[in-house]
Amino acid sequence: MERVLGVDPGRARIGLALSDEASGRLALPFGTVVGGADSKAAAKRVKEALVEVEISELVVGLPLRLDGSEGESARRARKLGDAIGKVLGKTPHYWDERLTTALAERGLKEVGLDGRARRKVVDQSAAALILQGWLDARAHREERER
Repeated sequence: MERVLGVDPGRARIGLALSDEASGRLALPFGTVVGGADSKAAAKRVKEALVEVEISELVVGLPLRLDGSEGESARRARKLGDAIGKVLGKTPHYWDERLTTALAERGLKEVGLDGRARRKVVDQSAAALILQGWLDARAHREERER
């Protein structure tokens, strides 16, 4: 089964999540790759991390401002998302990711992970939150259309 890829774009690290293989409705943390200013190079690193994974759709977190407008971070996220979409041959879906990293950080802290352990997984956890939001919205939309 092809899986949906969720991306938490960041300057230093890019979090990745995948939909589950069985139903395609559950987002699971997958990994983290090095970010950087070069979107094309970062996109290639994402593709390399997905060896033997068939991707059906691409969801990229869009860090909107609290008022809903787009700033510099959103512009960088779109640039990265477009670059990943190009190397994967997929059109990116952008999804509001406001506060997902903070939510992921809080959840990881609540389960007792220390700072070092949290840093290793917070980006992929945020990517899973982004992807789960998109998967839930898609399921709701499909249900309404029936």
